[in-house]
Amino acid sequence: MSKRSRFLLILVVLGLCFAFLWPSLKWYVYTPKEVQTLALGSLEKIKDYAIAMTSDDIKAMKNAANADASSVLDAKYAWLEKVAKKNYKAMGENVPSPMTVGDVLNSFYNQAELSNTIQEHYRDGILAAKKCYQNSVKLGLDLSGGMNIIVKADLDAALASQKESALAADTVTFKSNAMAQALETLTSRIDRFGLTSPVIRQQGEDRIYIEIPGAAEAEAINTIIMGKGILNFRLVDMEATQAFESYYASHGGTVFTASGALADSSVIPSDCEVLGLYKKDEYGLDERVSYLVVKKEIALDGQHIKSAQVSANNLTNEPEVDFVLDSEGSGIFAEFTAAHKGDYLAIVSDNQVKSNARINDAITGGRVAITGFGLQEAQNLQKVLQTAWLSVPLSVESQQVIGASLGEQAIRQGKMALIIGLVSVLIFMLIYYKGAGFNAVVAQVLNMYIMFSVLSAFNLTLTLSSIAGMILTIGMAVDANVIIFERIKEELVLGKSRASAINAGFDNAFWAIMDSNITTFIAAIFLSQLGTGSIQGFAVSLAIGVVSSVFTALFVSRLMFDVNTQVFGRKTMSISWRVK
Repeated sequence: MSKRSRFLLILVVLGLCFAFLWPSLKWYVYTPKEVQTLALGSLEKIKDYAIAMTSDDIKAMKNAANADASSVLDAKYAWLEKVAKKNYKAMGENVPSPMTVGDVLNSFYNQAELSNTIQEHYRDGILAAKKCYQNSVKLGLDLSGGMNIIVKADLDAALASQKESALAADTVTFKSNAMAQALETLTSRIDRFGLTSPVIRQQGEDRIYIEIPGAAEAEAINTIIMGKGILNFRLVDMEATQAFESYYASHGGTVFTASGALADSSVIPSDCEVLGLYKKDEYGLDERVSYLVVKKEIALDGQHIKSAQVSANNLTNEPEVDFVLDSEGSGIFAEFTAAHKGDYLAIVSDNQVKSNARINDAITGGRVAITGFGLQEAQNLQKVLQTAWLSVPLSVESQQVIGASLGEQAIRQGKMALIIGLVSVLIFMLIYYKGAGFNAVVAQVLNMYIMFSVLSAFNLTLTLSSIAGMILTIGMAVDANVIIFERIKEELVLGKSRASAINAGFDNAFWAIMDSNITTFIAAIFLSQLGTGSIQGFAVSLAIGVVSSVFTALFVSRLMFDVNTQVFGRKTMSISWRVK
C-alpha cells in the first residue's frame, strides 16, 4: 500500500472514530451536570421539569411586559424570538424591530400555543441529551454504583394458564409475546417509579436483566417487579362519572388521599371505583386525561382475546382496532353487549382505562371493532389488547447492590492503573528505542482513542473488567512495535539503508504480529460469547484492543517511518543505543 493510500485510510478511520466518540464527548464533557441529572431521570420527571420551567418563563415574561412595555426579551430567550419572527411572517405582518417582550407574546394566538412552544423547547433539549447518553459509553454498576437484578419469567406457567387459547397453540409465538409483555410492563413501571436511566433487556429465553444506576430501594424495586398488569373489560357508569366530574371540579385536590383512595367513598356507588383514562403524550408516557367511574365487576376477562390488529374502516377509512374472542368469550360478550346497548365499555389494564367505547349493538360472532381514535392510539390499544392480558409470573433470581462510593473508588483506581501502565510503557519505549519510541507513543495514544471510539459506537458499557482488558492491550500493542523495531535493528546491523531496513523489518514482522494477535482475538471472541458479566466485558475490550493495536502498529507506525524517510529525507535512524 502506498504512503498516500495509507495516510487516507488513517484519516478515514480517525474521522469515523471521532464521529463514534462524539456522543460520549458531548455527554461527559459538554453537557452540564444539571442537564445530565434531568436526562438520566424518568420521563415523568422530565415532563414535570418542562411544565414547571414553562410556567416560570411565561410568568416572568408577562411580569416584564407589564412592568415595561418596551422591555427587550432576555438573551436566554433568543430561540423564542426566532419563533416569534416566523409567526409574524406566517401572519403576513411586519416583524417588529427591536422585538420587545410584548411583541413576542403577541406573536402567538393564545397562551396555550405559547405554552406548548416553550414546553417543547425544554422537552426536546432534555430528550436530546438523553439520546446522547444512550449513544455514549456508559459506566457499569461496578463504576457508577447501583442495583443489578435478574428476573425469571415463568413462561411455562403462563402457557399452562392459557392452554385453551388459540394463541397458546403456537408455543414459540406465545412465549415471545409473553416476554415482550413482561419487558414492556417492567419498563413502564420502573420508569414511572422515577428511577435513573434503567437498563432493561431480555437475557436468554426467559430471563430479564435489569440495571438501575444510583441509589434505589430494593424492597420498592421488588414490589414493582412482582406486580402484574391484567387486562379486562368493565362497564362505565356514565351517570356516576358526570356526578364525580362535578364533585372533582368543586373539591379539587381534596378528592383523593395521599395513597390515591377516595377521601369520601360515598361520592360514587359502592359497586364502582374511579379509574383514570390515559392517553400517550409527547413524552411517550401514559397521561391521565380524565376520570371514569367503572363497575368493579369484570364484564369480560382479557384472557379470552385470541388476536388483535389495526385496520382501516371500510366506510370512513379511519383506523380501527379489531380483536377476536374465543368461543367462551364470544358468548359472554354477546350476552353482555345485548343487555347494555347505548352504555359505555372501558378497557382496563394495570388499573388504567386505555379506551372507552360506546356499545351500539349486540356484538356476536366473537369479532369486535373499536373506532374513534388516531393511528398511534390504535396501535397502542392493539399492543394492550394483544399482550397486556398475559399473566407472566415473575421472580427475582438474583440481586446485587453496589454502593456509589465503591464505584467512585473503583473509577479512581482504574484510571490510575490505566494511566500508570500507559505512561510507564511509553517512558520505557522512549528510553530504550530512542526516536523510534516516539512512533510507539503516538500509536499507543491512537490505540486508546480507537478503543474508546468503538466502545461508544456499539453503546458498550465500561466496567472494571473492561479497563483490565485495556491495560492488557497496552502491553500487547507495544509488543507489536517491539517486534517491528527489533526486526528493523537486525536489518540495520546487516548494513542496510534506513528505507530498506524499514521495509524488511515490517515485512519480516508482519506474520509474527498477525499470528500472535489472531490467536488472542479468537480466544477473546470465544470468551465474549461463552462468558458472562465481568468475563465478557474483559473479552470485548481485549478483542477491540487487538484489532486497534494491529492497525496502529502496521499502518500508523509505518506511515510515520515513511514520512521521516521520504518527506524529511532522514538517512539514519534513532532506534537503539547500540545501532547507529
